[in-house]
Amino acid sequence: MAMLLQIGLVLLLIVGYFILLRIVSSTIHMIGLRRAVHELRVSVVTKLLHLGLTAIFVLLLCVVLGVGYGQLAVFFSSVFAVVGVALFAQWSILSNITASLIIFFGFPYRVGDWVKVVDKDEEILGQIHEISTFHVIITRLSGDTVTYPNNLILQKPVIRYRDRIDAQRHSAFSEKQDVPESLDKI
Repeated sequence: MAMLLQIGLVLLLIVGYFILLRIVSSTIHMIGLRRAVHELRVSVVTKLLHLGLTAIFVLLLCVVLGVGYGQLAVFFSSVFAVVGVALFAQWSILSNITASLIIFFGFPYRVGDWVKVVDKDEEILGQIHEISTFHVIITRLSGDTVTYPNNLILQKPVIRYRDRIDAQRHSAFSEKQDVPESLDKI
């Protein structure tokens, strides 16, 4: 009888897992369409959340199959130790991926917007060309490209301008630079 209950729970977990994957995928896709997010970004966010759901599924499956908590604790502490050592030197990668998820769901700016990242060291003013997993690519008024890390753009104030002319008016370098007209088409 206990074996039938265990098989039933495993089947229920598998069905629930696939239903949850489908719900998460369709929800992220709808959010991406509503916010006009590039399909590649929607795909990356979907894969990251699927990875998290898969880890939870495996953990629940181990509990249902009767793997002891002590064995799970040893296994997961070993995995977290290895991952922790690997990410300690590259913690910024993890923070950029986390920032990418935050940007996907709550960033008020889109590709094509004219923005200025308030940075005391350098003026970063231009049009957002791309928002990727690790950075935001901004094309300046001069045509130069700035690759700005996701975790830093969340920490700095960002000013959004209506258009290129408004951005140029607020640029500290607008009188000194020739601004290519081709930026209007980006």
